Amino acid sequence: QVQLVESGGGLVQAGDSLRLSCVASGRTFSSGAMGWFRQAPGKEREFIGAITKTTSTTYYGDSVKGRFTVSSDSDQNTWYLQMNNLKPKDTAIYLCALRTRTVYAINLAKAYDTWGQGTQVTVSS
Repeated sequence: QVQLVESGGGLVQAGDSLRLSCVASGRTFSSGAMGWFRQAPGKEREFIGAITKTTSTTYYGDSVKGRFTVSSDSDQNTWYLQMNNLKPKDTAIYLCALRTRTVYAINLAKAYDTWGQGTQVTVSS
């Protein structure tokens, strides 16, 4: 089994930066993707970004492209979401996710096999 744990959330002011981390424990896989999503109360889960395991190709949701960056350690057991120029609209629970085989729709939540519990990010005006 694989378990994911996010960390790095907190309360910040608009314009600040945060880096979230996701650590995977258990089995490792050579293919798939490491993703980030967010969800606010009453809203749908939103794709933020992801990085593939085979080629380290990154993908981003339109709402955060240019401000957020996804990266991973070389062992691909830890991945990160660097968030710059945070805005109040970014307030949400952020979740990391893992798919352990080839992914064809990297932006869809249903493509992922394992999820973390989430870490709260709150951005004040």
